[in-house]
Amino acid sequence: MSRRCDFCGKKSITGNSIARRGLPKKKGGVGLKTTGVTKRRFLPNLQVKRILVNGKVKKSLVCAKCIKSGKLPIPVKKTASLSN
Repeated sequence: MSRRCDFCGKKSITGNSIARRGLPKKKGGVGLKTTGVTKRRFLPNLQVKRILVNGKVKKSLVCAKCIKSGKLPIPVKKTASLSN
């Protein structure tokens, strides 16, 4: 399963993790020195949601931004009727 939003296509991106040592000048030191740079990945906040696709309910990975914005076609839940 890919780490990609099925609705908007958001995916993981790469960046750097920077290790530093020393005291910042703002706090009275001589400044921060970079001691190492390693690659890292920024992963999207994906959730499994039930959405309508072509009239059918399907589970899919959707990012939190799409869920919050209300763009998703969310199916109506069927409730059991209480008839005695």
